[in-house]
Amino acid sequence: MTPGQAIVYGGDRVAHVSPELAAAFRAGDRLLVAPDTGTLLHIPAREHQIASEAVARARAAFGRMGEVSDAAITAFFDAFAANLEDEARWAEIAAANAADVESARARGRSTTRLQVSDAMRRDMVSGLRAWRDAEASRGRVLERVEHPGWSVEQVMAPLGVVGFVFEGRPNVFADATGVLRAGNTVVFRIGSDALGTARAIVKAALDPALAAAGLPEGSAVLIDSAAHAAGWAMFADSGLALAVARGSGPAVSQLGSIARQAGTPVSLHGTGGAWMVVDETADADRFFAAAYHSLDRKVCNTLNTCCIVASRAGELVPVFLAALQRAGERRKGFKLHVGDTALPYIPETLRSAHGPIVRAEGPVEEPLVEPLSPDQLGHEWEWEETPEVSLYIVDSATHAAGLFNAYSPRFTVSLIAADPEAHARFFEAVDAPFVGDGFTRWVDGQYALNKPELGLSNWENGRLFARGGVLAGDGVFTVRARVRQTDLDLDRAGAPTPARP
Repeated sequence: MTPGQAIVYGGDRVAHVSPELAAAFRAGDRLLVAPDTGTLLHIPAREHQIASEAVARARAAFGRMGEVSDAAITAFFDAFAANLEDEARWAEIAAANAADVESARARGRSTTRLQVSDAMRRDMVSGLRAWRDAEASRGRVLERVEHPGWSVEQVMAPLGVVGFVFEGRPNVFADATGVLRAGNTVVFRIGSDALGTARAIVKAALDPALAAAGLPEGSAVLIDSAAHAAGWAMFADSGLALAVARGSGPAVSQLGSIARQAGTPVSLHGTGGAWMVVDETADADRFFAAAYHSLDRKVCNTLNTCCIVASRAGELVPVFLAALQRAGERRKGFKLHVGDTALPYIPETLRSAHGPIVRAEGPVEEPLVEPLSPDQLGHEWEWEETPEVSLYIVDSATHAAGLFNAYSPRFTVSLIAADPEAHARFFEAVDAPFVGDGFTRWVDGQYALNKPELGLSNWENGRLFARGGVLAGDGVFTVRARVRQTDLDLDRAGAPTPARP
């Protein structure tokens, strides 16, 4: 490989090899082209081997899952949860996590989702036990069509190997194993910040649970690599039945394009940021509560953009500012991005104020209010400890719905309105899988549906086919057709069965 070498992709586009890539490339390495951007992705031979061996193990395990009883899968979830509750095992995990957190902080990385806590531990255990108690779906008859002399059944069946790449959140680690409930197997790569924690969970809790329940080796496999290239290699492997990516928007989009190029279906969970629209019939107390409770921490369903109708702006902008201030007291300050039409409603003292904003690298002094252009309405503010939101004044809820459809990732939106007809109109107008009438943080598989989620899909790349926006373990399946024939003379041309020689 030489600097400047042309790499043709997509039939009519060309990418060129950089001097750095040419110098790093070795015999046995692999090169991928991200089809959406033309970025050349270097996969060293070692990373490719790690990924391909992990997928091969999961495929072999899937081949044996048909021999595994639903009771054994139930026993796995029970044992995994019990292992996490065991104090000695958890101490190993917590120690590994403390090292991960210290390393991330030293590198100026975010730790808000990385650090394990008692609440996170309880949620992991609760999620695993939810799958333990869930009804087994393998073999469930979805539909039966009767014909004279025969019948057809539509039967739920496992899909195969699920490849899962997610950010450094240890609790998601337990969510990923939910696909085993339906008889699938899983290969996952966690963000490099949490790799030490993941290794400890595998050693102390996951692998012992698999062995105790008698599930095949390789039923749940961790890609033991900190390199992004290992994730690229996994998503490029045609052995996957489904590729699931969860994390930052650009990284998720890139992984999705790699999987699609390999012919693998994808489920992407990247860009988030919830919207709240406040119409002319809104109750001020309801609005205050909804805004405040939507800003408790930064995750994908946190309030990101608030639109208030102009006819109530004089009354309701102060309500929003009060909720934001109280949310900031709960955390550490606040940051506001304001559209031009909203600026007159912001007190001059606030417009000119500066204060400490907690970023990943630590507190920094910034203006508390900054201008916002319309094309920034969909930008997701990734904050650490300081709630950060956008405020925009709209003509009507219909106007806000149009802005949501045009600029947002089309994910989560709430309408604060007292008029039932306004809610009906808004539900039909917004192109979103998750629509509410209060706080936005309800959008969570475990919280709302009692199902630990693999991810929450937005509609940024179009509506989803034949499933909801919450991807959970029991949502990963295929449908097989099975025929029961009682009439031996069935013949499409009507011919009788001849005498047997």
